[in-house]
Amino acid sequence: MDTSPTFSIGPELAKFVVSSGVLNQSFATVRDLHGEIINQNEHRVRHKVSQQSNCTIIAFSSWPGCGKDYILERDLVSSSTPEEKTESFPLFNFLSTKTNPDFSINKAALEHFASIRDRLPNLKSQIDNSKVLIITGNSLGGSVAILFTLWLLETIDFSITKRPLCITFGSPLVVNNGLQNAILKYPTWSSCFLHVVSDQDPFPRVLIAPHNPPATESASQTNVYKPFGTFLLYSKSGCSCFEDSQTILELLMATYSEGPENQNPNQVLELYEKIVEYLSRKVICMDATRLLQWTTPQRADIINIQLAVIGLMGPPQSLQLQGQNNGLDNLITKIEKQETELAESRRQGFDPSKKLNEVKINMANLEWYKKYSKERGMGYYDSFKSGSTQPDITVVGFKKILTQYWVDMVDEAEKKPQKEGASFRTRWLGAGTNYRRMIEPLDIAEYYKGGGQDYIKSRRPEHYKKLEQWLKEKPLSVPNKLKKQNVASNLTEDSCFWAHVEEARISCQLLSSRESSDTEKELKKLRKFENYVYDLMKYYAVSPEIFLPQSSFMQWWKDYEKIMGTSYSSNLSNLMKDYDKYATGSLEIP
Repeated sequence: MDTSPTFSIGPELAKFVVSSGVLNQSFATVRDLHGEIINQNEHRVRHKVSQQSNCTIIAFSSWPGCGKDYILERDLVSSSTPEEKTESFPLFNFLSTKTNPDFSINKAALEHFASIRDRLPNLKSQIDNSKVLIITGNSLGGSVAILFTLWLLETIDFSITKRPLCITFGSPLVVNNGLQNAILKYPTWSSCFLHVVSDQDPFPRVLIAPHNPPATESASQTNVYKPFGTFLLYSKSGCSCFEDSQTILELLMATYSEGPENQNPNQVLELYEKIVEYLSRKVICMDATRLLQWTTPQRADIINIQLAVIGLMGPPQSLQLQGQNNGLDNLITKIEKQETELAESRRQGFDPSKKLNEVKINMANLEWYKKYSKERGMGYYDSFKSGSTQPDITVVGFKKILTQYWVDMVDEAEKKPQKEGASFRTRWLGAGTNYRRMIEPLDIAEYYKGGGQDYIKSRRPEHYKKLEQWLKEKPLSVPNKLKKQNVASNLTEDSCFWAHVEEARISCQLLSSRESSDTEKELKKLRKFENYVYDLMKYYAVSPEIFLPQSSFMQWWKDYEKIMGTSYSSNLSNLMKDYDKYATGSLEIP
């Protein structure tokens, strides 16, 4: 069993921020901004841009300190609320996903961000692409920093600009599970946020239930506000990092302390100044690595140490007194489970590049199968449907591996925020389209072999629908002349072509056997299918394999000719007289 202390990337982020001096620089900028505020009775957001040798720092501060009452009076505002969409929400609509379209933000934070909306272009223009970009703020100013960072994630081209790092000091939670899920589904974004929280500052907990939940309930069940990013929790005993959102919520609630209704902002800043000074001393003493790293092999022991460090238990040397830790055994067990699940999800997370070679090999095997079937005069659709040879059976394994890969791929794309999801879909559009055009005919063959009907409406898997939608959103443009030149190797563009063929064959059987109670309806369906095939041939959008002697399409055509009679003439019937020329691209199509 793996007992290595693999939790998250949070400690690595925190160590970088502390050891590089970025934490110190960020807080110094916040403190300087705080000292520049003159009118202490005016509710507004101030900002400061500090160009330093190693980074650009943009800090936000709100005055007055906006105590508990101020933020509690302003509840969550949903992105689906029409009257709010005309204000600041359009700036964050990109965070919605297809699987999670709605999200909410605390109204106080949103109002403060809206107050700087006219400054956004100027702030963006001061970003130096050659430097690390730090966004920071304290208390509600930290909430503005969070929203500003999220806005930058949509508006900046990170191929030329370094991804920003947002560092907050005592910021409250400002988003619900909808927005939290959107961010957590994209780890690169989640890793842009580091939140420093003191055990003596109640403000980061002000939007959490003001008391511990009943033993039968978890924090995630009793609180609508959700955390994301890395949290650096501090007590007089030291600091500890957490990244799992449920763990963070549990610990924020466990360390909740009642404070003054409206804390003095100077006192709040002093709390965080002490934290920064403490961490800076650790760096000077070469202790930063040991401070934020664990070497104990057992996960439960590590959690004990972490809880001791943030003041929830006695000092580490007394940890052997299990059962005397003030009833925290359940919390330790819960955190251990959550951290284990986080580590496991990271190990098993879907990475399309990891299995790319396997996918390429299986696609190559299918190309071989396609060639093998063609030599049998029936095409790979009909060969697979017959299932009469060993290669027909073997290809089932190839299909299964490819299908699972693309089911996971589509699911991953649908979970991503709009901008990242669109980029992801574009990057994989060609490969996904080839997979759909190659593999879906095999699913259709299995379905109709089993006696199924109306595949498109009754059985078509969701991931094929999504892949087809990707193509509609950003069509692959191939000149008709080029398709005509390469028609022999083309795949049929409509991956549901064979489903249409099977339905047309069913209509022919109903008419031939006179089992249909509505002859005109079946004839109408057949004429529609005929026009559909003609259009595909006109644009060289169908594979020449459909004309192989034993193909289902040619079987349909023979049945259809008998039903319509020798005198029947149509665009398709005229083309079918010379269909053998189609494979060479020499068929003249009016």
